[in-house]
Amino acid sequence: MPYDPSAFPPFAVTVDLVVLTVRRHALCALAVRRGEPPFQGRWALPGGFVRDDEDLSQAAARELAEETGLRAYGPAAPDQDNGAHLEQLATYGDPKRDPRMRVVSVAHLALAPDLPAPRAGGDASNARWAPVEELLQQSGYGRDGEPVAPLAFDHAQILADGVERARSKIEYSSLATAFCPAEFTVGELRRVYEAVWGVALDPRNFHRKVTGTPGFLVPTGGTTTRQGGRPAQLFSAGGATLLNPPMLRPEV
Repeated sequence: MPYDPSAFPPFAVTVDLVVLTVRRHALCALAVRRGEPPFQGRWALPGGFVRDDEDLSQAAARELAEETGLRAYGPAAPDQDNGAHLEQLATYGDPKRDPRMRVVSVAHLALAPDLPAPRAGGDASNARWAPVEELLQQSGYGRDGEPVAPLAFDHAQILADGVERARSKIEYSSLATAFCPAEFTVGELRRVYEAVWGVALDPRNFHRKVTGTPGFLVPTGGTTTRQGGRPAQLFSAGGATLLNPPMLRPEV
């Protein structure tokens, strides 16, 4: 039989983004309200279809730039100004995850310092930063008094997987510094760990651990009073990618 492309069912590949930042000492994710079917009016993760001329990393970087204005850098690349750490998270291919057609999504995780309020674009009617606990609720009301509805598609599972990836990776890697500006204090880094893990940490013990871990932090020679009180020493991310010893999560 001759080859007939129309004999095959429609099939598409998308990228979805778990974009995490720390705002007001809480771990927040970027959510967009869908302006078109399916799931019109529901909150979802940003993302979109992979174009014919793109590979997956290019598609994810494009969607990140369109949604946040950030450039992406990979796990092996140095930090960039106005940039975000971007890495592939997982692939999701349940046949019924999208009612339009068979769609496989390759999710990516993006981490960045405190970001400004997002602007909706594409087929999104609204966009916001929301605490991850609120987005993962299945019922009740959010902080703004709006009734909580599950995220569209399978995005609640994707978000939960992205949050757990971030929580586990800051244990043994220097990834927590991706949530910080180029120069930061130990107190600011501690608040990142507290927000991502959802626990309170002892300041003195934390300071001893992070400053005693080889290659984790590098003193810049500067100080700041932006936290109030006495001037605090400023650090930048060191060259270590793996932490030895690791920063283990407290048991809760």
